[in-house]
Amino acid sequence: MTINGVEVTDGEIVSSYQAVKAIPKTDREPTFFEYTTAMALHLFGKAEVDWAIIETGMGGRLDATNVLSPALSIISNISMEHRFYLGNTIAEITGEKGGIIKHNTPVITGVTQKTAVEVLQKIASEKSASLYRLGEEFKVRRCKNGCFSYSGIDHQWKNMKTGLPGSHQVDNASLILAACEILIQKGIRLELDMIKNCLATYSWPGRLEIIHTKSNLTPEIIIDGSHNLMAARKLGQFLRQKYAHKELTLVIGILDDKPFESIMQSLLPSCAHVILTEPDIDRSLPPEKLMPFTKSIVNDTVIVEDVTSAVTRAIDTTASDGAICIAGSLYVVGEAKQALKNIGITD
Repeated sequence: MTINGVEVTDGEIVSSYQAVKAIPKTDREPTFFEYTTAMALHLFGKAEVDWAIIETGMGGRLDATNVLSPALSIISNISMEHRFYLGNTIAEITGEKGGIIKHNTPVITGVTQKTAVEVLQKIASEKSASLYRLGEEFKVRRCKNGCFSYSGIDHQWKNMKTGLPGSHQVDNASLILAACEILIQKGIRLELDMIKNCLATYSWPGRLEIIHTKSNLTPEIIIDGSHNLMAARKLGQFLRQKYAHKELTLVIGILDDKPFESIMQSLLPSCAHVILTEPDIDRSLPPEKLMPFTKSIVNDTVIVEDVTSAVTRAIDTTASDGAICIAGSLYVVGEAKQALKNIGITD
């Protein structure tokens, strides 16, 4: 949770939890995500924020965040994830994610699968919501210098640049620019220079995050949640493009509702060494279940049960001119970032 780019303090987290906890009990205990959603909304309300960007936890239709009435909705992409809860087909999952589309409220999407597009079009039509699609109502063209041009709903913007690594971030940036256009249509004042600056300087912790370490003797560290198949494919592509020349150690832990074999197939070809671990959450997949498949692709695979020890081992066993990638779950990322801080690798 951040307000004006600054993470909320531990004290604010505690006070917001106490405020939510004081609400009279219902017929069941709220889930962790329901608690944290209510806590975030409580903090945003206290701060009287003008705008809040709220990401769903899982799906959309029944998600805790779906109590809101947004100015617009964004559905970036659809992949096969949380199948036990959301469904076993792209169409079913899209139906759940499309549940965030509200009556007469614009929706922006980067979804490309034919069945997914058809589902979103049907929901948007039923709710009289304008649907804006990447590749249709707005487009991007990549340039050789790393910039891109945006051809949008009302604007043509050239020499745009995103500060986030990975070629897929250009598509993500286009969703942001389309959202800016919709807000401009609603009378919100957004100057192009401000949009450009924010896009170029924006950072996203835990998503293709390159860790700046204190010592030149520490190998380069890349942290990415890659918690679903599409994200893993994007990470795998990034590793092949940027780290093919380095000996790479992968530290990975995956939750039990993920297609772990497909995720591993996307990541393992780039790796020389693998350390399997699991975050401290009851939904984590035991490393022992990952071991046979992983070892069939990367022979140098070991199990280190907790994330802190796994990160420490990776640093101790990876050459300074090599690289470490920590991936598989945002829970792993969270524990890894704390571990790096505790062992003095980062501030």
